[in-house]
Amino acid sequence: MSTKTVTTKDIEKIYGPLTFGNLLKAHREADGLTQVQMAKKIKLSKQALNDIENGRKTPSLSRAVALAKKMGILPELAVELALQDQINREKLKMHIKVSSDDRAA
Repeated sequence: MSTKTVTTKDIEKIYGPLTFGNLLKAHREADGLTQVQMAKKIKLSKQALNDIENGRKTPSLSRAVALAKKMGILPELAVELALQDQINREKLKMHIKVSSDDRAA
């Protein structure tokens, strides 16, 4: 991704409300990658990437974390957005916030 700092507000201005798919798309476009190039980079099919970017599919939480790690995105943000997408799809009026638990077990 470029060295320019991009905020959530910047992404929402261009792509609409922040979703996992919109974050993925913003990251891909900031890197100057096509869907085919990005799909190869993160080891997804082009169709799966397209479905996620366009909100037709939401990745499982473990896949969201794996994709986040491949792209250099905070895993907590990926989980939060994937969960929020699922909540929104169910039309539940809830908002989720995820944080990591850094305490030792």
